[in-house]
Amino acid sequence: MAGDFRPTPPMPVLFLGHGSPMNAIEENEFVAGFRRVAADLPRPAAILCISAHWETRGTQLTAMAQPPTIHDFGGFPQALFEVQYPAPGSPALVQLTRETVQSVHLEPVHTWGLDHGAWSVLRHLYPEANVPVVQMSLDYLQTPDYHYQLARELQVLRERGVLIVGSGNMVHNLRLLDWRRMNSPFAFDWAEEASEKVKRFLQEGDHKRLINYRCHGKAFAQAIPTPEHYLPMLYTLGLQQPGEKLALFNDQPLGGSLTMTSFQIG
Repeated sequence: MAGDFRPTPPMPVLFLGHGSPMNAIEENEFVAGFRRVAADLPRPAAILCISAHWETRGTQLTAMAQPPTIHDFGGFPQALFEVQYPAPGSPALVQLTRETVQSVHLEPVHTWGLDHGAWSVLRHLYPEANVPVVQMSLDYLQTPDYHYQLARELQVLRERGVLIVGSGNMVHNLRLLDWRRMNSPFAFDWAEEASEKVKRFLQEGDHKRLINYRCHGKAFAQAIPTPEHYLPMLYTLGLQQPGEKLALFNDQPLGGSLTMTSFQIG
């Protein structure tokens, strides 16, 4: 095994609805929810984060010793662009992940860093930025089942002290977002329908229906017009073992077409 990742009881797995980049610097109920969850987590040896905001050909891993903080957005206050999250990287975790995954080639790269899908939530979990972080990209050429099956191969990492975090949003349609209602718990009918069905499938452990989300009609098509914010959730589900508890938190819609719903497995 690479590095000093000793056997541990299985680490929990998180899916975090990250929402607006402003959640990185605002005080609200969602960041409070992140902190509450973090307070009860075992101390991880490192974090593997799958963010909605890194799509590539093939699957890549950030392999630098000190990943930069990427401000991959525009039109926000200067204070947000000044945020740095100087967590170290972990070449040892990159090596371990590459040894663990046998079905596909994982490419180590030095051309990315930590995007806001990662640092905007991790800075609330570990504000001292003292836990090493590696990001894994989403191969945009692949099917939902590919991502789910790849996640299943990452199970060994949970047993080596690695916290695996998927960061996205279950319902995410910015084109239809009602910005005037971003501060109230409001969902369009189709967003509520899709959200309630996703949560029911989650609680029932019905991963097959969640993988085949494109088969569930118009509400799902509007709630998930593009896959990148949904796929990180499939990575977390691929790690759920039979009988493992799934607990929702931050379960609230915003602006009609976005949900902050998050969950912990284990």
